Formats: sequence, structure tokens, C-alpha cells
Amino acid sequence: MGETLLMKGNETLAEAALRAGCEAYFGYPITPQSEVPEYLSEEMPKRGRIFLQAESEVASINMLYGAAGAGFKAMTTSSSPGISLMLEGISYIAAAELPCVIANVTRGGPGLGTIQPSQGDYFQAVKGGGHGDYHMIVLAPSTVQEIADLTYDAFDLCWKYRTPVMIMMDGALGQMMEKVTFKEYKEPVRDISWATRGKPANGDRRVITSLHIQPEEMERVNNKLQAKYTEIKKNEVRYETQNCDDADVVIVGFGLSARIGTKAMQMMREKGYKVGLMKPISLWPFPEKAIEDLSRRVKGFYVLELNAGQMIEDVRLANEGRAKVGKYNRYGGMIYSPDEVVEHLEPFCKELK
Repeated sequence: MGETLLMKGNETLAEAALRAGCEAYFGYPITPQSEVPEYLSEEMPKRGRIFLQAESEVASINMLYGAAGAGFKAMTTSSSPGISLMLEGISYIAAAELPCVIANVTRGGPGLGTIQPSQGDYFQAVKGGGHGDYHMIVLAPSTVQEIADLTYDAFDLCWKYRTPVMIMMDGALGQMMEKVTFKEYKEPVRDISWATRGKPANGDRRVITSLHIQPEEMERVNNKLQAKYTEIKKNEVRYETQNCDDADVVIVGFGLSARIGTKAMQMMREKGYKVGLMKPISLWPFPEKAIEDLSRRVKGFYVLELNAGQMIEDVRLANEGRAKVGKYNRYGGMIYSPDEVVEHLEPFCKELK
């Protein structure tokens, strides 16, 4: 069954990475994710693995690039402005098709902002963030248990598709303590025949690069990437629904907003409103087909986000105008309560009766 512990979200992320076989970590402390490198700085040397506190986030991502290129299971973590500094390197890693895990424990912004939780990095994560036509798989846990499970998944997916995978969770989840069960991790077979581990005795030198001067070659690389992204969209969409079979209105929220939305849904049900919940777990690929299917039988979607309204754009695109779309937002580190959500959701539901 696995081992059950009471752990903080950030420490769960670190421990799950270790159990998933992370061999190298490069990072820089920034609130609210600093417990991750703190935990790993103590545990990785004990297990004969590489921990290095870099001089900056720019250094961290380029060290990750090098370790991933050498075929090591590698990870970095940061928080919002730190991820912004990494975006050039992330684009390089995506173009070079290297497997690695990047975790963003998000805080309020823009700018240096606040150390309080936020979901303002949605666009940055799912629309690429850096330059060029690339994507990362983006996984959004809403519980400490999901942090553990999705960390395992992130390491598997990055190797399956040779692509960077981001775990995006807000600062509240990083600091929250809950019971977590670490399932036994089964290491999948890893092919590192492409990695830069020296020139093979009877083979060509392995070259890993994102630089392709000739436009024909750059287009070939882009076509290969887009074909891979199409395959990911076909196979790796993840979401959960509750009480959607008879729902008139479906709350849509990820991460902390899904937790709050679940309680708000229950309170609305007690008031006699047919409200369901949809929780996207993969923010990219986004569960657009699931939204489309729901939009053909519900009256409305109510999007909860700790930002000014970002995921709502993807909900609207999938909805294609069939159902009414409403929203409630807090940002800058502020968090809504279930009562607050119900106060704003109830008038929306009454309009649709």
C-alpha cells in the first residue's frame, strides 16, 4: 500500500521526487518554495545524489539543461518571478527535447509581488511562456496527496515524451500539511541512447542543440514538436468531475480553487441548486473536449481563479458560446472563502433558472 506520513506540500514534492528516482537537483531559494531545496539539500547527499544550490534561477535552468542532456533524472523548483528568469532555458530544453521536471510554487504578482498564494502564472505555464511554438505538460495538484502522485507522473511523462513537465501549485498548497501515502514507485525502462554521455565507440557523436540556422531544418524540428504535442493532447488529458450528471451550472477550478469550489458546490446543493464541479488536473493539455461535452447539456460555467481571469479564456474557447460563462476572482495573494463564492455564485444561478 505504501507509506503514510503527515507532511507539508513542499516537503512532499521533494520526497516524491526522491522516490521517483530524481538524480540531480539544481535550484535557488525563493519563498514560498524554499522548503523544497532545504529538504533536498539534506536528503540527496545521503542517497548519493547531486544537489547544487545555483547562484541564480538562470544558472539553475541551464544546469538542468546540461543534466537532462546527459540523460539524468533531473529537477528544479522555483516560484513565479524565478520561473520568469528560467523561460529562455525552458524554451531551449523544449526545443532540444530533453526530459526534466520543473515545479512552480506560485506567489502573487506581477513583479516581486507578495509571498502569498496565487494562480497568476497560468498563462505563463500553459501558453509556453518563453519564445517560440512550444508547450510543457502542466500538472496542477489540489491536495498534498496529489502533489505526491503527480510528481511521480511528472517524471514518467517527461521521459515518455522527452519534454519538460511542470508541476504548478500555489503557495498555500506548498505550506499546507496533510496526510499523504507514498505509493511504491516502479521505474519505467529509460532509453538514454540519445544522451550526451561521451562518443559511442562505434557511432556518431551525439549532439543536443536548439540552434538550427537553416529555416528548413527549424521547420522540420517544429513539425516534429507539433506532432508530439498532438500525441500528448490525445493521451494525457486529466480532470475530475463531481455532481455533473444533473448539473445546471458547473464550477471550474484548479488547485486551491478546486478545493474551495468543492465546498461551495456542496453549499449550493444544500440550497437546492444543481451545481457540479470540474477540476482540470492537466492545465496543458487542457480538457477542452470535456468542457465542450458539458457545454451541450449545462446552462452555465462558473470559473474560480486566484488571478484576474486566465483559465476562463480556455473555458470560453471550448464552450464556443453554448453556455453562459461567469467568474469570480481574487488576486494579489488574497483567497476567497466558500461562503464568499456562494454569495457571488447564487445570483449567477438564479439568472439561469
